[in-house]
Amino acid sequence: MAEKSETIIEVKNAKKIYRMGIERICAVDNVSFTIQRGEFCCLYGASGSGKSTLLNLMAGIEKLTSGQIKIKGKNINRMSENGLAKFRQNNLGFVFQSYNLLSSMTALENVEMPLVFKHIKPKIRRKMAKDILVKVGLGSRMKHKPTEMSGGQQQRVGIARAFVGNPEIVFADEPTGNLDSKTSKEVMDLIKELARINQLTIVMVTHDRRLAEYADKIIHIFDGKVENIEIIEKKETNSNPNEVDLRADSKEDGPVIDLLQDQPVTG
Repeated sequence: MAEKSETIIEVKNAKKIYRMGIERICAVDNVSFTIQRGEFCCLYGASGSGKSTLLNLMAGIEKLTSGQIKIKGKNINRMSENGLAKFRQNNLGFVFQSYNLLSSMTALENVEMPLVFKHIKPKIRRKMAKDILVKVGLGSRMKHKPTEMSGGQQQRVGIARAFVGNPEIVFADEPTGNLDSKTSKEVMDLIKELARINQLTIVMVTHDRRLAEYADKIIHIFDGKVENIEIIEKKETNSNPNEVDLRADSKEDGPVIDLLQDQPVTG
């Protein structure tokens, strides 16, 4: 069971201002909150509320105008670009609305890619990628390329890629935005279950209240500000003794290749 008393993300007086000519647009306006280790946190709000900008700030994709964001006690805004890229590589996972799979690679190769950058040995990383693809229901699709899969299957590959290296935190930006309601539920159930099994922290952006209720904590964002913070009470569930732990030993001194460069900012 994750220790809920330990703060893993701290956002303090975060502000992001975009300048367009003489106009100043405050996308994130003096936001403060904390997220505990093992918590499923949702940034919830309408399109244009600033929730995705806030997620990008927390992931270090965007730079703060002022304030600070600490992850695992480290101020990410004081890191160099190379240091931040390495920190993301070793601690964070990402699930994107648009999947962001490499079309020239198979599902297995896409999932293996983060492990290549961590210098995990080929036989070990191949097994890790195969294991999680089976776990997300794609055991028969490992050799398929993205164009040979449905949207739901592509997103399952994206989820497998995000979780395969057992990051401590997974950021998910509208992970079901391109999916129908049935597939959205399947994807959310999968994210929730993988996070629970491995005691990971999830930070998800959505405008859909039904999806937001998967979270333990809902941070309501309106016009770049925190409108209120809602705690969702849930019953405890017993773990399945047959569940596979995705953790694996890995080196952290491999080449730093940042997969998040030039990601578009949305919502």
